[in-house]
Amino acid sequence: MTAKRDIAQAFLILMAALPQLSHESVYKVGDSAGWTTIGNIDYKQWAATKTFKLGDIIIFEYNAQFHNVMRVTHSMYKACNTSAPLVTYTTGNDSINITTKGHHFFFCGVPGHCQAGQKVDINVLRMSETVPASAPSGPTTASSVPSMSVPSPSASTAFSLKASGGSLAKLCPTMATFVVFVTMFA
Repeated sequence: MTAKRDIAQAFLILMAALPQLSHESVYKVGDSAGWTTIGNIDYKQWAATKTFKLGDIIIFEYNAQFHNVMRVTHSMYKACNTSAPLVTYTTGNDSINITTKGHHFFFCGVPGHCQAGQKVDINVLRMSETVPASAPSGPTTASSVPSMSVPSPSASTAFSLKASGGSLAKLCPTMATFVVFVTMFA
């Protein structure tokens, strides 16, 4: 009887976690323009209109003949220093899963592109941090990375897995049925 109860409890815990997973979003950097130097895309403004969370997926779409994506430290980001990136992506369709809170700095490592503005700071707020309703609309600066403020988010173009009727949203009822079955017949 203990094994049945353990299986049922494990599935109940998993079911409780699934609705949270379905709230993850997929963001295409630069929206329809993508990752480029053409069109004067303001990636700082683009990021400021988003509320990034753990588990979100950031997609960089670009022409791999002319661009790349480098993940870098804050000091490298500020200086557009391409000498020692943490990671370099070169596929032209890079999906990056955000697994830690705080700032995630990216830029294009092609000479001159970062200086031209092809760089973005993806900031995942800690749970205790809140975005003030009257946050400034212009650029903000901070003396240290963790205390950086972010303008108030506006409507997002993020793609919600839950809203899409994705497989995670459909999986919960199936798992609930399975748990009932296991509990009754195992």
